[in-house]
Amino acid sequence: METKPALSTAKGGRIYVESEIRDFFSLLDVLYADQFEGDDPTFTEKRRKEEENFYRGAPPNWLNFHSNEREASSGTGTLFIKRDGFEKLKEEIQAKRKLPAISTVKLFHQPGSGGTTMAMQALWDLKKTFRCAVLANSISDTTKVAQEVVHLFTAGGRGHQNTVLLLLNDEQILDNLQENIMMSIKEQNIVTVMPVAVLLSCVRKDTLLQNENVFLQRHLTENEQRKFNEKKKELNEKYGEKILRFHGFNIMQTNFSEEYINEACQIIRSCSKAHRPLRAQLAAFLSLLNAYVPGSYLLESQCLDFLCEESCAFAHISVEDQMHQFSDLIVTFQEDERTERKVSMAHPLIAKRCTELLATKGVTRSDTARNFLNYYYRYEDHGTFPLCLLRFVKDMLTKREFKIKLDPKSGLEVKGEQERFSKLILDIQQQELKAQSVSVLKVASNKFPQDPFFPQALARFYYIELKSYNPAEMWAKRAKQRDPQNSFIADTLGQVHKNRLKSTGETSNARQVLQKAKKAIEAFKHEEQLAEEGHQMDTSGDNAVRFSNLFNCRGQFGFIQVCHLLYDLLVKKNETWKAVLTKKVSFGSILKELGDNKLYRFNELVSNLKGDVQKKAEFFAAYLTFSKLSIERDDPEYISEETYECQKKFGGDSPSTEGNLAIPQCKHELQHHLATTFAGVLACMDREYSVDLLQRITECWKKIWSKTKSKSDVANFILAYVLSRNLGATFPNSPEALIQSFKQGIPPDHSDPPEQHLLALLLSWPTDTEDNGSFDLSQRIQEMGRSYENAYLKYFRSRYLQPLFFIGKGQDLDRLVHRTVLEQLFLDHSHGTDPDCKMKDWKNEYIFKDDNVKERLIKFEGVVKNYGVFLRIANKEIKIEANLQRSLWKARNVSFFLGFTIRGPVAFHIQTKVERVPELRDLEG
Repeated sequence: METKPALSTAKGGRIYVESEIRDFFSLLDVLYADQFEGDDPTFTEKRRKEEENFYRGAPPNWLNFHSNEREASSGTGTLFIKRDGFEKLKEEIQAKRKLPAISTVKLFHQPGSGGTTMAMQALWDLKKTFRCAVLANSISDTTKVAQEVVHLFTAGGRGHQNTVLLLLNDEQILDNLQENIMMSIKEQNIVTVMPVAVLLSCVRKDTLLQNENVFLQRHLTENEQRKFNEKKKELNEKYGEKILRFHGFNIMQTNFSEEYINEACQIIRSCSKAHRPLRAQLAAFLSLLNAYVPGSYLLESQCLDFLCEESCAFAHISVEDQMHQFSDLIVTFQEDERTERKVSMAHPLIAKRCTELLATKGVTRSDTARNFLNYYYRYEDHGTFPLCLLRFVKDMLTKREFKIKLDPKSGLEVKGEQERFSKLILDIQQQELKAQSVSVLKVASNKFPQDPFFPQALARFYYIELKSYNPAEMWAKRAKQRDPQNSFIADTLGQVHKNRLKSTGETSNARQVLQKAKKAIEAFKHEEQLAEEGHQMDTSGDNAVRFSNLFNCRGQFGFIQVCHLLYDLLVKKNETWKAVLTKKVSFGSILKELGDNKLYRFNELVSNLKGDVQKKAEFFAAYLTFSKLSIERDDPEYISEETYECQKKFGGDSPSTEGNLAIPQCKHELQHHLATTFAGVLACMDREYSVDLLQRITECWKKIWSKTKSKSDVANFILAYVLSRNLGATFPNSPEALIQSFKQGIPPDHSDPPEQHLLALLLSWPTDTEDNGSFDLSQRIQEMGRSYENAYLKYFRSRYLQPLFFIGKGQDLDRLVHRTVLEQLFLDHSHGTDPDCKMKDWKNEYIFKDDNVKERLIKFEGVVKNYGVFLRIANKEIKIEANLQRSLWKARNVSFFLGFTIRGPVAFHIQTKVERVPELRDLEG
């Protein structure tokens, strides 16, 4: 009779699952609550071999933990060593059971420090509390993963639900996975009474940003060292001399001793460039791969194929036996029954040291990389190149790590810009020759004729490191040909032309400068066109081939950078160009003065520059004001700074602030201060303009509106007036009549821009809980949502929409509080310092815990139901957005602060509403 595996329930019980449930899990390796219970005693030999393999350096498997637990309970052994952060990690996971929805726990670990073992140990210990599973490989289809997570959560029916504890190694899919889990829950109308999942993200990092996460380092504490010494005695008694091969254990027991690692790798010194049998070459392949791509491996079948090149007579012999003197340095393992056996070096530090030793013997990194590519490319001949191996190769040659930098404001270490190239390419460049980096990337580019990422990296190396723009252009074009619809790939050609322009010397004339600029502008405009058409594939993160939700605005910014360069280069050659580029004089009128009539061929380009720069500046004003990179991360400051500087140069000299305002002067001032649009006016608050300057901008818009009477101009005037009032400005005349006229006019519909909707909603928002009978509030919000989708959804997809205004206490316009006013209140209350950057932490909403901020705002009431939040107003329930989706899991009455993004109203700081218990006198009355 088949024994059915069991899953834990939230109440501490078990349910036994049928095969149809088990068969649903194709991506998850589920750890059952009764895993290996009642196993066959004949497994003893298998358990012993698996334990030996683990101590040698193979990744742990569930059988390791089961066997270890049995030995400890029988008194024949002790439990695996738990490093000092283990209990903290378990506490963090357990604490997440008290939170709604989906939570994330991150475990950071230096490669080879035992992070994967710690994470799996946590799952093993908690398998009777959670429903545990591992997502072993990087999966781009998070929709399918989410479905399996929800299936595991609901297995057994509503009364038997239990939170899933999912271990995964790919940090980049966390956000998408959480969204897809929630979507799957919504689609299936599942009622949850507990958290659906805790995602345990096991992240390999050589260096770590300062934060509260557990971080395992390659260094033992005194307590850990004592435990390892005691364990060594136990293993000595059990295994005798075999322990000498237990490199995985010994490296940790010696506190990652360089001396031990050097001794273990001595056999590599027997290799040389002239004498390299296949087993030595395979050791070199594995060393290079494991040194630069943590967690990488080769399939056992691939290794056997390679070794058979020497003689097929040994095809039946295992890889380890065929490796002879190198066999102690490698491990062969199988993570679960569904996967093929894999081969890797015994430890990342052994891989790293072997790679270094081989280089001293003339077997360089570039030599090994080329050899590796030339051999394993043969799979492509049959169209069977393993996807996992291709991913490892891409990571090794093209994945760029992020630098760590110190944030001057908070004093904390934060993620900086990306390295220019992958770690391997940088090491080859520094320890060999730049030409060798080129050679390796050329081989990869030629061996994979369909792949755009290798020629893209090669083009970047040519223009960044070698300043060789012709071959850079050739490889950038080749990358584009391989993926002609990908705007991220197209960006490289624009960067090549931009850097060629930047390198222009003093001897170049204006015609040569313009010719180079024209090529760069055309490349960036084509990139922008591709981005507008959508269906992009993002390579900005880990170079994995995946469809991107991120709108690529590099084309627009590249255009700004080129125009900025062009302006400086031309004006430096002849001051007359300043009048041409700012359109004070026509291009044709000064050709004679410039001394080159052939320049006229660039007339169209030059004539359009100022207008195009203005459009791009207005795009970034909206892009950076209405949204930001993510709820946790701001956009780099250089985007807004360079855009602003470029726009000011093409706008011309600073306008005079004296005398009466005339329409041309008003327009010039607004252009100069980048306040020509609704978003531009809003951005004045983020740019920290003074009260006087904002009043001046208000007067400019008033003058322009008085002439044009257009809806957009009156909206900009009213907005500027509201912002000025937020800063405490006073005006001799109030535009109250104009505001009333705006409110009572024809309401905007989805064909009007969302800016019109935002202002109309803000001005017409009902006071307190009274409904405004003159319009349907719910319909207005829906119309605004449709307007946003038409105007901005394409650009802001995947970005966080910033709160712009909040409804505060007071009457009329005094109720409208800009976000920066709240941030200043928070900063003032913290005595001008905000070391933890809590002021702008919209993920945790710290700002709403400040008494000064709470005193300025109104609390609204509503209800959470069906995974949405509804505002209650005048006996109606109106659905609005929530700042934090995790607030929507539990149906209940709530209160919240009401903010507005460019998409519509949003509930912030959603709190369960505490109902007042009636007192006796209330009942008697």
